Amino acid sequence: MIEHFSSHGVDIAFIDVRPKAPDLGQPILLIHGFASNHRVNWVEPGWIKTLSETGRRVIALDNRGHGASQKLYAPADYRAERMARDAANLLAHLGIERADVMGYSMGARIAALLALAEPERVRALILGGIGDRLTRDSGLPEAIAEALEAPSLDGLSDPTQRLFRAFAERTKSDLTALAACVRGSRRRLTEAELTRIGQPALAAVGERDTVAGDAHKLAAMLPRGTAFEIPGRDHNLAVGDKAFKARALEFLASRR
Repeated sequence: MIEHFSSHGVDIAFIDVRPKAPDLGQPILLIHGFASNHRVNWVEPGWIKTLSETGRRVIALDNRGHGASQKLYAPADYRAERMARDAANLLAHLGIERADVMGYSMGARIAALLALAEPERVRALILGGIGDRLTRDSGLPEAIAEALEAPSLDGLSDPTQRLFRAFAERTKSDLTALAACVRGSRRRLTEAELTRIGQPALAAVGERDTVAGDAHKLAAMLPRGTAFEIPGRDHNLAVGDKAFKARALEFLASRR
């Protein structure tokens, strides 16, 4: 069941799934990628089922501008730090003092910023669908915002523009809100900032992912980083991969 709360006046939708096995007392917060939502990123690929069946309480939000959360149209409303604050506010709203945090793609960038801003709230990090691109660029380029504002998909010839526009249409997203998100959420993390992320962190990127960058290079910049290359998967197909799930569960079980 979708619930809602107010994050400094912005309506944020989320689900809160109780453990399906004896409760480990180790909740996990899931943060989805751009143009996705909690259902597409986490429910349909089986993550909610997988994690709850291991005894974890699983919380997954719709980022502002996405899914059932409030749509905003000023780029400044999508600063990555504000989206990280939404995640922290959700944990506070639920009375969760500390949680593991898993993000995918844009969600991984938000998760890293959450770990920086409130390290006491984050037990461990799983950064899916992002490698050293986290430090090499600030996020999606202006061309993606332009693709979202184009009159139709048919008028786009660039493959990357078509990919993002088609995905946004498939998830029935508000294209204008997403264009504002592209322009407002750009945030490159510096190597110095990464050295301050002291939690155990797993960087997981598909072997055929041409979007995310190198997981091994990202892991090397994190004090307690580990890399995992998801066999045979690209950026989209890596999300629900069985090997990724198995490695994530192993990481969560072994982290200290």
